Amino acid sequence: MIEPHLRIGIMYQPEIIFVLHEPYLLAPNGVPYEGTQKVNYREGKIWLNDERIDEETLVFEPVRYHEAYFDLNDVTIGIQFHWERKEDQRFKGSLEIMIEDEKLTAINILPLEDYLISVISSEMSATSSMELLKAHAITSRSWLLAQIEKGKALKQTSTLYQSISETPEEYIRWYDREDHLNFDVCGDDHCQRYQGITRQSTPLVEQAIAETRGVLIMYYDHICDARFSKSCGGISETFENVWEPEVHPYLQSIIDNPSLSEGFDADLTNETAAEKWIRNAPAAFCNTHDKVVLSQVLNDYDQETQDFYRWKVCYQQADLAELIARKSGRDFGSIVDLIPVERGFSGRLKKLKIVGTKLTLTIGKELEIRKTLSESHLYSSAFVIDKLNITDGIPGEFNLIGAGWGHGVGLCQIGAAMMGAKGYKYDEILLHYFRGASISKEY
Repeated sequence: MIEPHLRIGIMYQPEIIFVLHEPYLLAPNGVPYEGTQKVNYREGKIWLNDERIDEETLVFEPVRYHEAYFDLNDVTIGIQFHWERKEDQRFKGSLEIMIEDEKLTAINILPLEDYLISVISSEMSATSSMELLKAHAITSRSWLLAQIEKGKALKQTSTLYQSISETPEEYIRWYDREDHLNFDVCGDDHCQRYQGITRQSTPLVEQAIAETRGVLIMYYDHICDARFSKSCGGISETFENVWEPEVHPYLQSIIDNPSLSEGFDADLTNETAAEKWIRNAPAAFCNTHDKVVLSQVLNDYDQETQDFYRWKVCYQQADLAELIARKSGRDFGSIVDLIPVERGFSGRLKKLKIVGTKLTLTIGKELEIRKTLSESHLYSSAFVIDKLNITDGIPGEFNLIGAGWGHGVGLCQIGAAMMGAKGYKYDEILLHYFRGASISKEY
């Protein structure tokens, strides 16, 4: 295996303004460009600085790779999350701009290891412990190469990839990265958070990447689809309960602690066990308020979220009914009940029945539930429901008490940070979260 070059989708807009620092050559003719450039889509074509271009794709390649960089203006980060915002971002490598669905997509092309330096600095603080940085570098590298292999396999199969199952009684959908046909991954949290060289890296990050170069998490001869999320909430989830129904033996449910807290049941598919677990705060690596540890994982805008291990969201009846109608596109009337139908091993809901005065429908999987019950995303789908102020069978208020932040599959970032602070080495951290896997240098 050799180090691949990656294609990362950064933004998708009818107009893109960017600044080339140092000369870049426009392929295939090699015309040099430098400074501020504007591209837009109109009349079915790309226009560069108000000049019509007949090609469907523009590629700007740096003359001097290590010295050159470019800025993209108004990149949206945290798409549909509670902290969504725009910022200017800076990148190394080449810039490709292509027509896609009557808009323009900006794609950054660069070697995998340079991409990882940015991902580690974007996903967490560049001042994190060396063991955490190494563990995350190997996790991110493995996930990415697994996605590239999966993308190739999907292109070669004649079977249409399905992520939606719908009947009159149920709407089940999962969200992964298979809709990225023209690039390997996107730059937002939907894939891995990648913000070019916008976030300041450090020699420590570069050292962690260099010392783990080509190191992957493997399951026999397969690269592990190594997922990660902010906080598992004390117990991690299995792959098949969040995404397609495919079992990955190394992505099983594990207790994020050396042992299970006394008095708790680890099988949170059981509603009674889930209620007790979520309403309490059992010991776990990710159950921490240590600001030093949290600052390793949470960038400035992530630190706006404080109650992530256990959280609470309250809705008035009218607000919840309007939200569900708008996010689902269905009129349920007044919301009579939210009923857990099926949970994963971490207590995350796979299926939730929404009972309304006009419509009853079961929805899933976890991200569909999180999107339907929030303006952006609920922190997780591991929650229990309290109904208050019930009049004529209709609650006036719903309180959701929840656990964790994210899908909970694979590496728990806050848990891994705490393990590093407690003296665990990077391989011990990885083999805690990816049970039965091995760590191997593949290039």
